Amino acid sequence: MVKLKTALFMVNKFSGGDYRPDVEGLIIEQCKKLNIESTIEFTQSPGHATELAKSAVKQKLDFVFAVGGDGTVNEVAQGLLGSQVAMGILPKGSGNGLARHLGIPMSFKESLAIIPLHREQMIDTLAVNGKLSVNVSGIGFDGHVAGLFANKANRGLIGYAKLVLKEFLSFQSFEAEVAMNGNSFQSTSFIIALANSSQFGNNARVAPKASVCDALMDVCFIKKVPMWHAAGFAGKMFTGNLGHSRFVEIIKTKKITIDLNRSMAYHIDGEAMAAADKFIVELKPASLKVLIPSQAGLSLKEKYLI
Repeated sequence: MVKLKTALFMVNKFSGGDYRPDVEGLIIEQCKKLNIESTIEFTQSPGHATELAKSAVKQKLDFVFAVGGDGTVNEVAQGLLGSQVAMGILPKGSGNGLARHLGIPMSFKESLAIIPLHREQMIDTLAVNGKLSVNVSGIGFDGHVAGLFANKANRGLIGYAKLVLKEFLSFQSFEAEVAMNGNSFQSTSFIIALANSSQFGNNARVAPKASVCDALMDVCFIKKVPMWHAAGFAGKMFTGNLGHSRFVEIIKTKKITIDLNRSMAYHIDGEAMAAADKFIVELKPASLKVLIPSQAGLSLKEKYLI
């Protein structure tokens, strides 16, 4: 278990859409209890978390906590990449994909309580056209939905599911020329997911066997599923059995090049990006230090609850 001395907490008030004013007080109270010298900053604009994280590296702080969703986590990671400052996560987003994969509790109080029960772990990251991805990125339908979802007031799993159902029928599959593992082949896909961890968020596991520590990414080629198979397909995704679907092929690799027949929407860790027709994705092994719950420590969490 780690010993924390100095920590910066970066809070995104807008993650998840349910910010509570007591968040700041809870952080201060827990840090006082644990004798941690803490600073709290509220993100003001896109990219602000990255600037603050870079500043924390220069100040040689011990830890930086992302208090938000996968977008906030990504921004903090950009500032810490390759440094010795470890990133912690206090999930407050709508999906929280990386936090779920790492076994961090979704309850804010519980995730705050187990801060002293973490251990440090170096994890892999991805570079998608030169942009950092720490969780799961995707080309095609999920990128299209991410762009629409970003402007929705009703976020969360239900809001996302409604948007998926609304857009599903009209979105068309796309052709891609793929090069990976020394081979080239043609793909007709609805989604190409580039997975460092196992899930998009909300326990929707697109790459059930993915690991953030295996020096490989899982590339998931997903075909458009007929409506009469949709329920079964969703069931496989939420039960961790998507690899058994005949509509999915998952291949592990360190690098992939994808040339599309048309520009396509995509997202990085749930954040929509401008459309592109070519992608170069490379895995960067053991490039980010993170805090993950210690299994031995989890049994002691009641001791640290506020």
